[in-house]
Amino acid sequence: MSEQQSNILIGYLTEVRGDGMEARMASDHAGETPLIKLGDQEILAGQIGSYVVIRQAHIGVLALVFKMSELDRFNQHGERHTDRNISLIPVGEISENGDFVRGVRHYPTPGAKVFAVGMEEINAIFSKFRNYEFFIGQLSAAKDYHLSLDPRALFGRHFAIIGQSGSGKSWTVTSLIQNTIKAMPKTHIIMLDLHGEYCWKDKEGVLHSAFPKDKVNYVDAMEMEMPYWMMTYAELVDLFIDRSDSGASIQMAFMREVLQTLKRKTAKEIGLQTVSIDTPIYFSLAEMYLQFKNANEERKDFGKVQGALFGQFDEFLVRLQSRFNDVRYDFLLKPKKRNSSETLVDLLREFVGLGQNKGNITVIDLSSVPTDVRPAVSAQVGRLAYEFNYWNPRRSEFPITLICEEAHAYIPREKGGQFEGTKKMMERIAKEGRKYGVSIGVVSQRPTELSETMLSQCSSFICLRTTNPDDQGYIRGLVPEAEGDLTDILTSLGRGEALVLGEAAPLPTRVQIYRPNPEPKSNDVDYFTSWREGPEDLDVEEIVQLWRTQTRKTI
Repeated sequence: MSEQQSNILIGYLTEVRGDGMEARMASDHAGETPLIKLGDQEILAGQIGSYVVIRQAHIGVLALVFKMSELDRFNQHGERHTDRNISLIPVGEISENGDFVRGVRHYPTPGAKVFAVGMEEINAIFSKFRNYEFFIGQLSAAKDYHLSLDPRALFGRHFAIIGQSGSGKSWTVTSLIQNTIKAMPKTHIIMLDLHGEYCWKDKEGVLHSAFPKDKVNYVDAMEMEMPYWMMTYAELVDLFIDRSDSGASIQMAFMREVLQTLKRKTAKEIGLQTVSIDTPIYFSLAEMYLQFKNANEERKDFGKVQGALFGQFDEFLVRLQSRFNDVRYDFLLKPKKRNSSETLVDLLREFVGLGQNKGNITVIDLSSVPTDVRPAVSAQVGRLAYEFNYWNPRRSEFPITLICEEAHAYIPREKGGQFEGTKKMMERIAKEGRKYGVSIGVVSQRPTELSETMLSQCSSFICLRTTNPDDQGYIRGLVPEAEGDLTDILTSLGRGEALVLGEAAPLPTRVQIYRPNPEPKSNDVDYFTSWREGPEDLDVEEIVQLWRTQTRKTI
C-alpha cells in the first residue's frame, strides 16, 4: 500500500443498498474519532462531508459521509455499549492501479472494511479535472487541496447557483467569474445585474467593478436603448395586449397584419428581399398606433355604417398610450440613437463586448430599471444573445454564457402572467441554446419559484446554504437519487461554502469558494450604525420628485 494511501481502518460495513451504505465505527474508535493527515492538515476521519474508501478483495468503492449517529445496546449482563454509525453515499470506484471512475458497478458486501481517505485517493479523484486549471475553491475536508471544475460541462450545459439570502451567492458568482477570466482569457459572458452589485458608478460617475476594469464592458440598461422595433411579435403582444381581454385575439391578429405591412415597407427601402414578422428592422410605432386608431374609428357610407373593427381596439389604444407616456419605458419605446435599422450592428457589438468598450464580460446594470419592467429587458437580453449566435457562422469559436441574477423574478415557475414571453424565451435558450453556443447560468434564492424547465436543463449545481425545507426538497429532486441525501448538508454550510453537484465536478464535493478580490458591493444595510449615527432629517421633497420621475440616485 502506498504511503499516501490511508491505512487507517475506521469501521466495517453493516448494510449495503443501491443508494447508500451503513457502517459501524471500529471498536478502537467507539469513543473517539481518529485524526488523519491530509497534506499539512489533520482532519477527523469519517466526519460529515468527508470521504472514505470501502475495500474488499479487488473492490475499492469511494463514498461520502453524510450522516453520523450513535446507538446504545446492552449485552446479556446488562452492560451498555455505544455503537457509532456512519451513513455513506457511494460515488465511484477506485481501481487497483489508483484510477477513479464515477459510478459504482461492483458493490462490497457487509463486513467490508472502511478506511479513511488518504492523499493518494484524493489525487485519484480530482487529478483528471486539475488539468483544466479552473480552480474555484478549497475542499472543506482538505483545505490544502484546491478544486478545479470542468469548464466544458459547467458552461456548455447550463448551471445553477442556489442559496438563501446571506449564503454568499454574490460572493460565489464574483469569484467564479474572476477565476473564469483568469483561466480562460477569451471568455464571453453577459450578466444581468439586478442590483448593481458587480459594476456601479459613484456620484462622480467613476466606474467601480468587481472584475478587472480592462475586462469589463459596463452597460446601463436605461442608457443602452433596446428599441421596440427589435422585439418579436410575441414580445410586443406581451407589452401592449392584455391576453385576458375579450378582444385580445382580434387585437393580436390586426397587430400581425399591421407589423407585416410596416416591415415590408422598410424592407423595400433598405433593399431587403424577404422579411418576416420578427425580422429586426425599424418600423414607426406612431404609424402602428394610427392604423389601430383609424380602424377603431372607421365609418363607411358617409358615416352611417360602422367599420368591421369599429370600437374593437379601445383597450389596446389606451394600453399603448399609457406605455408610451410611462417614462420607465422610454428606453424601449422612445429610442433617440437607435431609430434606424442600421443601428442594430452597433447595438450587438456593444452587447457582446466587441464595441468601443471591449470586454470579456458585459455587465448590464438593471438596478435603475423599475421592477415590473425588468422582465421585458431580460427577455430582450436573452433573445439578443441567442439570436446573435444563432446567426453567427463562427458560433463554435465564440460561445456566450448568460448569467441571470435573481432568475426566479423573471423566469418564474408559474404559468401565464403578463410576461410569459420572457419565460418562454429563457426556456428556449435552456433547451436549444447549447447547439448554438449560448448557455445560461441561473442564480436564485428560491429554486421552488424558478422555472422547472430551466432547472431541469442544468447539468451542474453549486448549492449554498439552504434551510427552507421546501427548497431543500426541491434541490433533492433535481440531483440523481443516490446523491439526494447530500442535501441534508445544506443547512450546515458556512458563508461562501457550497456543495457542488453534477457533471462539472468529478463527484459531489463540499468546497469553500475562494473569497473574491475585489468583492461585489454589498447591499446589506447596516442597521446598527445607521440607527446610532443616521441623519436627523431627510429631503422628502427630493424623494417625492425622484419617485414621480422614476429616477434613482447613486449613493
